[in-house]
Amino acid sequence: MKKYFLLLFLLINCVAFSQQNSLMVEQLRIEYQTNPLGLGVAAPRFSWKLKSVSRNVMQTTYQIWVSTSEKMTKKNIVWDSEEIASDASHLIEYQGKTLQSRQRYFWKVLVKDNQGNETQSPTAFFEMGQLAASDWKAQWIEPEKEGFDVKKQQPVPLLRKEFVAKGKIASARLYVTSHGLHEIEINGKRVGDAVLAPGWTAYQSHLQYYTHDVTDHLKTGLNAIGAMLGDGWYRGFLAWEDNRNVYGQRLGLLAQLHIRYANGSEEIIGTNDTWKASNDGPIREADIYNGETYDARLEKNFSMAGFDAKNWWAVKVADFPKNNLVASASPPVRRIEEIKPLRIFKTPAGETVLDFGQNMVGWVRFKVQGAAGKTVRITHAEVLDQKGNFYTANLRHAKCELNYTLKGGGVETYEPRFTFMGFQFVRLENWPTEATLNDIVGVVIHSDMPISGSFECSKPLINQLQHNIVWGQKGNFVDVPTDCPQRDERLGWVVVHLWCY
Repeated sequence: MKKYFLLLFLLINCVAFSQQNSLMVEQLRIEYQTNPLGLGVAAPRFSWKLKSVSRNVMQTTYQIWVSTSEKMTKKNIVWDSEEIASDASHLIEYQGKTLQSRQRYFWKVLVKDNQGNETQSPTAFFEMGQLAASDWKAQWIEPEKEGFDVKKQQPVPLLRKEFVAKGKIASARLYVTSHGLHEIEINGKRVGDAVLAPGWTAYQSHLQYYTHDVTDHLKTGLNAIGAMLGDGWYRGFLAWEDNRNVYGQRLGLLAQLHIRYANGSEEIIGTNDTWKASNDGPIREADIYNGETYDARLEKNFSMAGFDAKNWWAVKVADFPKNNLVASASPPVRRIEEIKPLRIFKTPAGETVLDFGQNMVGWVRFKVQGAAGKTVRITHAEVLDQKGNFYTANLRHAKCELNYTLKGGGVETYEPRFTFMGFQFVRLENWPTEATLNDIVGVVIHSDMPISGSFECSKPLINQLQHNIVWGQKGNFVDVPTDCPQRDERLGWVVVHLWCY
């Protein structure tokens, strides 16, 4: 009997507790982002969602606090909205003290509902980026020597800089953008997981920069930072008729590393004339339409301290305005999922082809083993022709191929950096061994958009239509909404719309 009374007591208390805590605040967002780094909006907007186990619950008031400290004492509060009678919980604009560049702020909200309940949200944070052009102490640098043929694809340049961190590091942030695409490494470790950064914009008026927490990349003492630059949309082939160099002829890098030491001091390491460059890297060509040519024999640990760069040359400092730099506000393009091929077969023409069973956008990652100097080729296509042969005529001038030269000595793994393809089938040429389904995987890339819902019904055709819609979105959101992602087009939809009309 005592056992039953105890269970009843616990049940009553659980119900009472759930009623007292029936109102919750969740999904705290600022400018549509969760705990963002490098926010570029001087008066950001706050959003949240209410959750309740009860029905007919509405917010009646809210109160927002923003502070420079997670403890939120009176002395570090920069905005107290005070209690506001409103059911609004979306895009509430900040109205406190002027927010400072690179400062981290903490915020939470107190809400009350029409049932007499009130609750506080968990504490979230946001960190400001470079809010003014004057915050950029770094200089634009260009790695390529004078006299190269601007009409031809060039090797992907490498850039590097060694520096000394003078004490124990409390935190470090890297603010970076480029003319063209970039990939950054510090002490041999890749920075961030975004690909095709900084995305496609009208570069003259808006050039996105990224903010990275690189605290764990650094160490006290000697460090090195390295960068690779790809043509991308900036100067690569774009639109039709071998059109290239649409926005500029020379690649460039702007990077600013802020180090905060444990003793409270700060140091800035920025791109300037002390950086060195080389075109002797492994990526010999990289283009969004044409693909990538890679020579693994030229791989080098150029982002490691102590690397021998005696044959590298000094970069050129360029004079570009910095008032067009904006913090990236869109979801970054990332590797989202991987797809294994369903079958490998010989076409009537005798070619070796893999079928992934799904038209996707991204690239392949493959494993290969063979003699040094041997070059394998992978070509991408959406369809087979009526005879079942590999078909690329619909790609027009886009080569959509990867050429990889082996370094030898064991199993080698490769995936490209500065290109993407729309495909379902890939053709293998010059493969040194009998290819298998385990040699290659498809890497799906697109803007990292959260899934907001799903749909399924009893009609297979409608389900297939929904499946196609989802994959159509995946394939056509590469930082900006685009049209066809496979041939020599892949243009921003607004651009296509203007050209057509």
